[in-house]
Amino acid sequence: MKDRYVRQGRTAFLLSLLSIFFMGNTHAQTLDDVLGVRAATTQDGRTSQRRIDEISEQTRDLLTQYKQVMKIVDGLRVYNEQQERLIKVQEKELRELEESIDNVTVIERQMGPLIERMIANLDKFVELDVPFLASERSERIDFLKDTFDRADVSVAEKFSQVLQAYQVENAYGSTLDVYTEMIAIDGVDRQVEMLKWGRVALVFQTLDGETTGVWDKNINDWEILDDEYRLGVRNGFRIAKKTQTADFVHLPIPAAEVR
Repeated sequence: MKDRYVRQGRTAFLLSLLSIFFMGNTHAQTLDDVLGVRAATTQDGRTSQRRIDEISEQTRDLLTQYKQVMKIVDGLRVYNEQQERLIKVQEKELRELEESIDNVTVIERQMGPLIERMIANLDKFVELDVPFLASERSERIDFLKDTFDRADVSVAEKFSQVLQAYQVENAYGSTLDVYTEMIAIDGVDRQVEMLKWGRVALVFQTLDGETTGVWDKNINDWEILDDEYRLGVRNGFRIAKKTQTADFVHLPIPAAEVR
């Protein structure tokens, strides 16, 4: 009986050991599982954090790029506004230029007849004027007429040449000129020395100094002068040639016409 109790106690003891063993194993397995889950969670957390950091870095990069793009956009907006203002100004200038071109076309159509009348009037003026520097003035008129008929010369150039001719004619009224010319005296062509004293007097003297004359607009011919004018005309030549200082000279002056 005693042996039976002993066997029963041994059996209970063994069962207790086995229970403790299995309970220990179970506890160990549960702890390992917990630690494994925690490790996995930590690893997942690190991975997630890295992902978050990467997304955050990408976000900052995108924000920086966005700001740079917006600066470019702002700059382009300002540039476009400037270009629009410039285009408006250019369009206004273009309209004004087109109007000017139209006006120039009208003016050119009007300038042609005007230039032609100016040349004709100048030709008539020279014809009726005192006949000094006849060849030079006639050649100038012929040049203006030839130029007027040329298509390769602009209207502006033609007008400029006519104005220059008028200026030259105007200057003749206040200059002294000495030159030689062939004129008819008593039906005989003779070489004489001419003195143009502005448009006040046009006188001549033969090269030998024996004959002195003046242009008479009333008879439209040369008038031979008395010897009393010989010295005065000679002094006039000297003053014009700057071999004598300016002084009073005795010249025949036509009387003013009474109208």
